[in-house]
Amino acid sequence: MANKEQVDNVVRTSSVSRRTNETDIQLTFGVDGTGISSLETDVPFLNHMLDLFTKHGKFDLDVIAKGDIEVDDHHTTEDIGICLGQTLLKALGDKRGIRRYASVFVPMDEALAQVIIDVSNRPHLEYRAEFPSKQVGSFEVELVHEFLWKFALEARITLHVIVHYGHNTHHMVEAIFKALGRALDEATSIDPRVQGVPSTKGVL
Repeated sequence: MANKEQVDNVVRTSSVSRRTNETDIQLTFGVDGTGISSLETDVPFLNHMLDLFTKHGKFDLDVIAKGDIEVDDHHTTEDIGICLGQTLLKALGDKRGIRRYASVFVPMDEALAQVIIDVSNRPHLEYRAEFPSKQVGSFEVELVHEFLWKFALEARITLHVIVHYGHNTHHMVEAIFKALGRALDEATSIDPRVQGVPSTKGVL
């Protein structure tokens, strides 16, 4: 896994393993990557979205996940969100030097999504999206909220997701994940003007 940016020679990469009666997941996330993903899950649409997230965020992401998809995709999607959030939290450490905030709009043909992030240590998801259909292929679109909520919770970030408009559900979800990658890349990037932690509290 490649890493191109360091903070005082600290490589911002983390790995986690999570095994339950429902899923078995190994995940490695590099904040300062090159946009390379290796994704082996039983949820093809989620693979596609994670690949977009990684590419547009210039991260590195390795995921091997097996889950009880004979029930549905819920547990696998939820637990990957949990693992991704945990690795981000660990990789960022004390968050010294980061920009902290970002707001990104991404169009996908007729759809427009906006993602706003505060790497705040205050987990919250505000989600404003209405989709024309409940599924993309076999993937239940309500799982997008489940993934984002668990990611925000475990990463301890404030995350606002707004789909302003669109009429193709695939395009709308794709715009969300592209915007998420780009916003997270900006919020976690190092600003040389930032001294210490970007908070008047002195800690995030």
